[in-house]
Amino acid sequence: MSDDIYVIGVSMTRFGKFLDRSVKSLVAEAVTGALADAGAALTDIGAAYYANTTQGIIDGQLLVRGQVALRPLGFATIPIVNVENACASGTTALQQAMFALKAGMSDVAIAVGVEKMYDADKVKSNKVFEGGWDVAEVDDLMARLMGIGDGVQVPADAAAVPSPFMELYASLTRGHMKAFGTTQRQIATVSAKNHHHSTMNPLSQYQNDITVDEVLQARGIQWPLTLPMCAPISDGASAVILCRKEALSRFPDARPIRLLSCVLTSGSDRDWTNFERHMCRIAANQAYQQAGVGPNDMSVAEVHDASAFAEIIQTENLGFCELGQGGWIAERGETSLGGRIPVNPSGGLESKGHPIAATGLAQIYELTQQLRGTAGLRQVEGARFGIAENGGGFHGVEEAAACVTILAA
Repeated sequence: MSDDIYVIGVSMTRFGKFLDRSVKSLVAEAVTGALADAGAALTDIGAAYYANTTQGIIDGQLLVRGQVALRPLGFATIPIVNVENACASGTTALQQAMFALKAGMSDVAIAVGVEKMYDADKVKSNKVFEGGWDVAEVDDLMARLMGIGDGVQVPADAAAVPSPFMELYASLTRGHMKAFGTTQRQIATVSAKNHHHSTMNPLSQYQNDITVDEVLQARGIQWPLTLPMCAPISDGASAVILCRKEALSRFPDARPIRLLSCVLTSGSDRDWTNFERHMCRIAANQAYQQAGVGPNDMSVAEVHDASAFAEIIQTENLGFCELGQGGWIAERGETSLGGRIPVNPSGGLESKGHPIAATGLAQIYELTQQLRGTAGLRQVEGARFGIAENGGGFHGVEEAAACVTILAA
């Protein structure tokens, strides 16, 4: 029996603000789209892995979320597993589906991610982020991490919007500036690049071009981050269907893409300056080893840019450049469409949107389109290998969970 696993069906809704839509309607659109893409029927699915983080707060659906959302579509009797791993929930669900297939528990499985983050009650929407770290140590965490950016002068007139997560991102950004000379303009280059990419993605939450200077002049959130550098909250869903090699013949209309590796890691108590031990770097190295490929083989990447700075550090972690050079390769255009290694051709979280548990599977949707050659105007020519990095939460000095996935045409 082969261990080879294939992506045979992908789908996602448009990401955005949809106050008139329900979780169930978003799930239905993504799931039926993935089934149609695979040429599969509901009865082909042997297990479902359902990722969601917000509906306990927004809707009060604290438990059995997957069973509730999937039953109206006809999912019954099969295993339905609920997955929560902060912003890495989607690819965690994907990894669990992969493991089930490799274990021979089923021939076909689906991973689904969905969020309804917008609510008429904005207090509920804001509370979503309060549990993304150790709630018993928030004050100590903030005090420790805010010190990382010490030594970098913040302009006296810099605007600041209260946002604990963006305060942390901004402090980490200033720390990278101090350590490597990264500039605010380089960060703005990443943001402008991703917003430009999103103009070619009809499923993006935002589809407006913006120049580097306009990014720099935009409303300040936490220096050096401005509004276009930060991911919005979003509603949306995505779904990915996997199958074993032995089952491919049952889906003659599918356009399979091989899943080479999917590695999940958690953080450690490393010193912040020990960049070689960043959890995403560790996950990437493991994923490359398992896949039998390296950074130079990659044609395209989707990374978790909750802020534009996050893309810079993740391009370093994925081995696309030396540590500290992420800003420079962005400024030289190497991560743009047409560049050496296009990153976030979808528009990334900053522009495509960030419905937390749907984000990771949306990355797999984008890479699948790229490797099939069906990405339209944002197509990376001759794409053969794609890599996705999807991180979530915060613990210590880095993400609490992160998943790196490699696909091949």
